[in-house]
Amino acid sequence: MKSKFFPALAVLVGTTIGAGFLGIPYVVAKSGFIIGLVYLVLVAVFMLLIKLYLGEVSLRTKGNHQLTGYAERYIGKWGKILMFLSMFFGIFGALFAYLVAEGNSLSYLIFGNFDFSFMFSLIFWLIMAGLTYIGLKALKKYEKIAMFLVLAIVLLIIILFAGKVQVNNLTYIGSDLFLPFGVILFSFLAFSSMPEVERILSGQEEKMKKVILIGVAIPFVVYLIFTIVAVGVYGTGLKEIATLSFGRLFSILGILTMFTAFFTQSLAIRDMFRFDYNLGRFKGWLLAIGVPLILFLLFYKFANFIVILSLAGVISGGLAGILILLMNKKAKEKGNRKPEYSIKINKWIILVLSLVFILGVILEVLS
Repeated sequence: MKSKFFPALAVLVGTTIGAGFLGIPYVVAKSGFIIGLVYLVLVAVFMLLIKLYLGEVSLRTKGNHQLTGYAERYIGKWGKILMFLSMFFGIFGALFAYLVAEGNSLSYLIFGNFDFSFMFSLIFWLIMAGLTYIGLKALKKYEKIAMFLVLAIVLLIIILFAGKVQVNNLTYIGSDLFLPFGVILFSFLAFSSMPEVERILSGQEEKMKKVILIGVAIPFVVYLIFTIVAVGVYGTGLKEIATLSFGRLFSILGILTMFTAFFTQSLAIRDMFRFDYNLGRFKGWLLAIGVPLILFLLFYKFANFIVILSLAGVISGGLAGILILLMNKKAKEKGNRKPEYSIKINKWIILVLSLVFILGVILEVLS
């Protein structure tokens, strides 16, 4: 049997390394690299644990579901409502951010300015609408290619710019100490891709834990090295979309990461409507692809890339994270399938981790 490990890993990594990845250097530069590094390590460890809990929930549950379906099964109707709100803010906020940033990146790549950003955002939306309708088959085909291209371009940036890193840019301590949390949290989310990962691994579910471990490790290493180079070279002069600071050619990196992330996120919200709300494939697709376009058309002129990522990170990540912890505890009692792995959980773990999410919301308000 052909291994499904790499297609599943590509989906998880491709979803994780999205628009948030491009915003990390900017917020880290504002707070100071050392402060940003602490956030990066702590959030990575924290999100690894949450994703392992979510992976166990999916393995304990038969049938196709999205996060709202798991929440309803193990927490009840109120859980489904809260998870829907989390996915609405998180995914639609992300898709809105991707449309804005992708238009900027494409316009800058082709013309060297942002004059055609709006037009390119609409062209990008049309392409993604078609791919989202095709669905999982297209996802498995393109995500693996895109993942390797992203890693190759990051490596090229490191090779070309590492020698230009200035140590004083990495030792600087800024005043915006709380700023990085929301963007970094957003950059590791990708909760909605986990059910898609399980669907891809059908028949090879024993690979789930390994996919999650490596699927968090790869983004962490990429984020860390990319941030060291970006902040080390440009310091506080970084643009909000970091790849735009490296020149026109390297805006391709942002274009690729947002392509893969938009693809998986739109599929996830489509499948939520399709499987958990029984709207069918077409209606689910129409909502998944239509709402981001409406948000884009209404709020394009007021969009702030970093603010969108931060708010989506703390609202969606915080709410979904707490619900996942509660779901895992219930799934251990009510699951209808024996999982390939199990992670210990109790009320104290739930309390401590939930407090971290709540603290994140407070930090975001303070910043």
